[in-house]
Amino acid sequence: MIHTEDSFIGARGHLIYFQIWAPQVEPSALLLICHGLGEHSARYTALAHYFVARNYAVAALDQTGHGNSAGTPGFVHAFDDYVADLGTFHNVLAQRHAGATQFLLGHSMGGLVAGHYLLQCQDRLRGAILTGAALRTPDQPGRLLRLIIRLLARVTPGLGLHKLDPRGVSRDAEVVKSYVEDPRVFHGKLTARLLREFFAAMAALEQRAGALTVPLLLLHGGEDRMVLPQGSEILYRRVSSDDKTLKIYPGLYHEILNEPEKDDVLTEVLNWCENHRA
Repeated sequence: MIHTEDSFIGARGHLIYFQIWAPQVEPSALLLICHGLGEHSARYTALAHYFVARNYAVAALDQTGHGNSAGTPGFVHAFDDYVADLGTFHNVLAQRHAGATQFLLGHSMGGLVAGHYLLQCQDRLRGAILTGAALRTPDQPGRLLRLIIRLLARVTPGLGLHKLDPRGVSRDAEVVKSYVEDPRVFHGKLTARLLREFFAAMAALEQRAGALTVPLLLLHGGEDRMVLPQGSEILYRRVSSDDKTLKIYPGLYHEILNEPEKDDVLTEVLNWCENHRA
């Protein structure tokens, strides 16, 4: 396996870090990874090794404000910055592996970013996999709270308002421990600006989902307490894709790729990609 690290200049002039895992021979397919809120690309190393062993190249970026990338943790100027950076990342990788079939995997907020990117560039990909896509949260704000968040985002955009509960990540205690102790995971409070952009992006994707026609695999943990599976169900109903699959895993928490049943999930993703490579 060949592992490389690199960077590009992102939407706000930030240096955006990414890494690539590739087989020794020319890969048959390319899997782009867009991680979730607060985490980073290295948390997908095990997934990368699994796919590289099956002749896939896997590439993952650290989104702005995350991991090894520049930017302010817990803050974003505009949700479109994430989408633009994903587009630049895709351009870089598509040039390096021009002959490979291209898939996109987005997890949690990364699934939300991926959904917005697909609205712009779905014809460039053979298909997309969204795991625990962020369309509904247990603490979804009502109209009054949304107004307050929008006001705070204007007057005190850097004000910390909400902290993620790591206990919802996985039923595997070692995974939760590693997550909590990982210095590259953001454990602080999410800012008013990020929350405003996050909830606005959720509503926008739900409204525009009918424009999506790309083949989609939607996977979600049935006991996800961080992002509700109802969001994936709504997306499944609203997209116009003729080729779409929704699977809810009973009992699994948010990071289905880090649950005790992760091998079953990886097999599901691989088989779907293999069936869509031709």
